[in-house]
Amino acid sequence: MWQDNHNAYAAGSSQGQQFYGQQPSGVPLQFYAPSPVGSSFYPSSRTSLDGNVGPQGSIASQGVPPAYGGNIQSGGWWTAFGTGGLEGEPPLLEELGINFPHIRSKSMTVLNPLRRVDDHIMDDADLAGPLLFIICFGTFLLFSGKPQFGYIYGVGLLGSASIYTLLNLMSESGIDAYRVVSVLGYCLLPMVGVGAISVMITLDGTVGYVLSTLSVLWCTWSASTIFVAVLRMSEQRLLVAYPVGLLYGCFALLSVFNVGAK
Repeated sequence: MWQDNHNAYAAGSSQGQQFYGQQPSGVPLQFYAPSPVGSSFYPSSRTSLDGNVGPQGSIASQGVPPAYGGNIQSGGWWTAFGTGGLEGEPPLLEELGINFPHIRSKSMTVLNPLRRVDDHIMDDADLAGPLLFIICFGTFLLFSGKPQFGYIYGVGLLGSASIYTLLNLMSESGIDAYRVVSVLGYCLLPMVGVGAISVMITLDGTVGYVLSTLSVLWCTWSASTIFVAVLRMSEQRLLVAYPVGLLYGCFALLSVFNVGAK
């Protein structure tokens, strides 16, 4: 038995010599034949996925259209607020809801009360303009010695909630709170002008009373015009203008008198 096993191992070793024979002297060990230049280790690989890396790191595939054709442009910090970052992308301010052309268009509608109001003017409602006007109004009152930020916030919040409730009770289509706050904020622009005048002159007098009354009428007319145009409530304009006028009358009192003074 031992001889049989020995013969088997001997036969196996003699057969393995043809695979692991001694290499000629001076020739390094080679486990595979070197492939010729330009050959591929994977002949079955798809050439359609072979790409070329460009100088900016973009991969241009052969026969495959790129998924995105934009170019990344470099620049200063101001490019973050424009379209200089990615080609075809909207500006950052527009993605945040700050669109200066829309703010200017709505402001001109308020400043020109005789102008015809478009029915779809509030389809793209925003709060950037109203927040800007409210901050300017409070800042002007602060410069005139009337720090009324708390009262402006309270009156604006309570008034907006009240107008929102009344408009939804009176109209058939209804309106959301976001658009109500946007309209009331934009129509506060004439009152902001009165606040700017209060920095230069005292409004607690005849001139101040006249200016504040005119601003209340102006704001009320503009806001009621927009609400009537959007909600198609032309026959109920006086009912819409009355609570809106009371709200702007409160803002006028804040601009004329120093409510929190002791």
